[in-house]
Amino acid sequence: MSLFRTLPLLAAVLLLGACAGKPVRATAPPVSVSAERPGCADAAACAGAPATAPVPVPAPVADTAAQPAQAAGDTVAGTPAQATTPSPAAATDAEDDFAALYGTPGTEAGKGGDGAAPTYDPWEKYNRRMHRFNLAVDRGIARPLATAYVNVVPRVARTGVSNFFSNLRLPVTMVNQLLQGHGDDAWDSLGRFLMNSTLGIGGLFDPASKAMVPRRSEDFGQTLGAWGWRQSRYVELPFFGPRTVRDVFGLAGDVPLSPLRRVEMDRLRVGLQGLQLVDTRVQLLSLDDIRDNAVDEYALTRDAWLQRRNYQIEKDLRHGTRRHGDDEQTTIPVDAMPMPDWGH
Repeated sequence: MSLFRTLPLLAAVLLLGACAGKPVRATAPPVSVSAERPGCADAAACAGAPATAPVPVPAPVADTAAQPAQAAGDTVAGTPAQATTPSPAAATDAEDDFAALYGTPGTEAGKGGDGAAPTYDPWEKYNRRMHRFNLAVDRGIARPLATAYVNVVPRVARTGVSNFFSNLRLPVTMVNQLLQGHGDDAWDSLGRFLMNSTLGIGGLFDPASKAMVPRRSEDFGQTLGAWGWRQSRYVELPFFGPRTVRDVFGLAGDVPLSPLRRVEMDRLRVGLQGLQLVDTRVQLLSLDDIRDNAVDEYALTRDAWLQRRNYQIEKDLRHGTRRHGDDEQTTIPVDAMPMPDWGH
């Protein structure tokens, strides 16, 4: 008989030990502990102790009483208590932008919200060689030209040049906004182009910004990304730097829309393209110190460019939450690409 009394006692001890190792639940119904053997009112009776009425086990303390102990780092039944997590609030625009750049807390570091790694660089060995070539060209030619341009040309003239080329890119932006289904943005771009081309004297001045007309920059590479081509391998082109394979194909959609490439006089067109390259390099002078002091300048350039590119595509996809701020160009514009004119 001692064996029959010992087995239920061991079962009860194991059951209580298993329950003690589980986290405390917020609510639980009252449970009465009873013996498995018929004729026992409770576990104490089966163990040989005097039989008493079934004693209900009280439910765990409610959340309002448990929160002070959890905040103080107390433990319940041998398991550290966990503080109650408040429900997340609605994400702000800044939080949406941060998630687009660096990923949400549920994704790995360096990944976008859809889990696609922005640093997809299987051609890194080739890209690093091409980056060294581009860096030598930049430090030997492009940077000195941009520095001399800043030292010689007054600020007001440089601003007019930047406004002129920014205005020339608006037809490319407008068509890609229509292809993405953003008709309201395309309407804004059309209004900006007409206003700056007339009142702004060919785009040298920017009355559209004073009229609060938003300025954006779109290209066919972003359109392909908005259509679903999200992940694309990184590639660095000679002379023109960072791209992805998707953006290289996107050039084919942007070249026919470029007003600058419609200039038939080769000397004038090449001169304007060269001036646009210098103007684009001037806008990057503020980043030179960061690049020069980087441990791995190639990785810094690649990651920063891809994160910015993914951010632009995320903004296109989250069109309903976009802010109407300026969207600066981050790549060598298609207008400045010295591609052959197959029509002549």
